[in-house]
Amino acid sequence: MIDAISIGIHPTTQSRINELDLDNLVFGHTFADHMFVADFDGKEWTDLRIVPYGDMPFKPALMPLHYGQAIFEGMKAYKSEDGEVLVFRPYDNARRLNRSAHRLCMAEIPEDIFMCGLTELLRLDAQWVPQRDNYSLYIRPFMFATDEYIGVSPSKTYRFIIFNCPVGAYYSKPVKVKVETEYVRAAPGGTGAAKCAGNYAASLYPAKLAQEAGYDQLIWTDGKEHKYVEEAGTMNFMFIIDGKLVTPAVSDSILDGITRKSIVQIAKDWGMTVEERKVSVEELIEGIKNGRLQEAFGAGTAAVVSPIYAIGHEGVDYNLPEIKPDNFANRVKRYLDDVKYGRVADPHEWVYQI
Repeated sequence: MIDAISIGIHPTTQSRINELDLDNLVFGHTFADHMFVADFDGKEWTDLRIVPYGDMPFKPALMPLHYGQAIFEGMKAYKSEDGEVLVFRPYDNARRLNRSAHRLCMAEIPEDIFMCGLTELLRLDAQWVPQRDNYSLYIRPFMFATDEYIGVSPSKTYRFIIFNCPVGAYYSKPVKVKVETEYVRAAPGGTGAAKCAGNYAASLYPAKLAQEAGYDQLIWTDGKEHKYVEEAGTMNFMFIIDGKLVTPAVSDSILDGITRKSIVQIAKDWGMTVEERKVSVEELIEGIKNGRLQEAFGAGTAAVVSPIYAIGHEGVDYNLPEIKPDNFANRVKRYLDDVKYGRVADPHEWVYQI
């Protein structure tokens, strides 16, 4: 039971909540007052505590700095009109974190510790959850190795932390994406399905080149042929083709996105045909040319639902149909927002109330 977990709570003596300016908020730069911390000593998770957000000392031999044993999650809390703090699908994040831990040979975090730490942290930092449409509290659980050892082997000890960050929209307008045909995000048998730090480090340079060329994000393709769509660095891809919702099937090189699976379920609830399968770049380009591709959008915790207005491929930009308010992407985003903010019924019990 969550209530059976003992957590030491050490509140800050001086809150920074008065410094929060929602009108000038930059995504990922403002942090709430506290963080939850737990340490794995090689046998069990110990010293569960909530402390003021702040610095941590470490030595140069800390293993993740050399060998990359670091994983993380991303989720969001929302505030209802009644002031309730609501978290979207946190149990799914806890399970996915442990799948990542398993893949990177790290200690798994018991679900009750994850949920208890999250609950107590958000109770303490509830005032940091913005009560405003399109705003939320981004929650970052993460884990890293804590052994100090210069040798290639799994660490025996780990630290798990949750901290919070009030945010607005990640993308404030429709995005333009480029098909990546040279660099590879993930390969079969690799760590593409794990949410680990190294995946994102490897994506930065190709993403930088794309941004310099005028694109917002990349469409990563398969590592073998660069023929099939996989995902972006910040979101899964979804398409409306001939009135059907089509999305690349999850694999060991594609992250199992929680927003993605939510949209798949909603589409089914709405009576749409859903296809989770391989999607070729050729199918997308031909679909734009012949009008079969009606919509393209990204889906992720930070990005939520981000419509795509153009796809670049081999030096040519292909514009998609005009994005309208009644497009599927916009309708599903509105519905997801209504569920997350507690404005409509939650038939799948996705929302966890603090």
